[in-house]
Amino acid sequence: MCKLCRDGKSLNWRRSWRPWSRAAQSSKGVAAIARSIQLHCSPSVRQTIWYVAKGRAIRRVVALFDSIEDLVAENDRRYEIEDQETTIEQDRLQIGYTTLTKTLPWFYKKGSEMEYEEYMHMLKMLRQGADGARGDDTSKLKTLVSEWINREFKPDFPVDQDDKHSRGFTHDVCGRLLCPAELDWNNPEVRAGIRNRSDGYIVTDLSFPTYLYDKYTSNPDDLEEGLFKGKILIQAYKAVFTSPSSAKDVEGDGDGADVISNNRRAKKSLSGIKVKKHVQFALSSVTSWRSMDGDFDYQQFWRTIVDFFERAPGREAQCRVQQLLEWWTRKVFGRNRRGELSDAMKANMSVNALVRQRAQRDDAAFDSP
Repeated sequence: MCKLCRDGKSLNWRRSWRPWSRAAQSSKGVAAIARSIQLHCSPSVRQTIWYVAKGRAIRRVVALFDSIEDLVAENDRRYEIEDQETTIEQDRLQIGYTTLTKTLPWFYKKGSEMEYEEYMHMLKMLRQGADGARGDDTSKLKTLVSEWINREFKPDFPVDQDDKHSRGFTHDVCGRLLCPAELDWNNPEVRAGIRNRSDGYIVTDLSFPTYLYDKYTSNPDDLEEGLFKGKILIQAYKAVFTSPSSAKDVEGDGDGADVISNNRRAKKSLSGIKVKKHVQFALSSVTSWRSMDGDFDYQQFWRTIVDFFERAPGREAQCRVQQLLEWWTRKVFGRNRRGELSDAMKANMSVNALVRQRAQRDDAAFDSP
């Protein structure tokens, strides 16, 4: 059996899905409905809403595009066939299934105990929650990205938070951030070529956009330098996974909150992979979620980023990936440095200093005539 599915378990059912109401697709809507259900609805309806709420994590930390059914189907295929030869796409699906069962540890057990119709209903509710959360994130960043750009770059023509048509390469700042790393947006010929989609200036998913880089500047001789350290990426991650207000200050390290110990997946910060695609969408002029934008394949772009982290070619590259993930964890959550304090440093801090001073005064009073 392939090592990726050595611990795998099999579920044999097919896919089924349709969208739920808009009210349930907003985080506030889900919370309000859930509170109402606790008071007024039957156990079966409460269970349905519970699945929708749990499904909201799937597009954020499991798979941005792949369906739950496809993840389960790939695991079933490996479980039954025990095929030693797999494709990259099959490996991606299997990794997605493994992540799914870690994110929703009850998924396999519940699914195994259900009748077919009940199982299909669970998948449908999880899918609706997943796609609803993705819609919420897209809508949230559509507004926030415009605010961040206007605040930082102060463009002559501010980005309209309600008008996506004014974004993309038609807007000078959005165009600069979306510009391929190998091109110079400051060159008028480059700007015109990109806007006209001329030969040599076709923008595809084969180029890393400038917004992915630290200070929005890339080094053509070392394209890994500063990659995935763009300020707007940190802002987007914080807005989605912590709070919009926390995205206002990303210059230093995080606030040191002990989130990591309570969220083991956050240690890897791989959820940021999904955020990068959302930022690309928010900067673009595309008005609705889709996998293709002209010559730019969003799904392949997402896979390229996932592969950068999960398919590093060698030990040195893996070390650099780990360092990058640690940098992300520090920027988002801060770092607990208590363990780095020496005994001498602790002794000079005011709590311990006060203990010594009080003891010294008592000793002095005792020794005085």
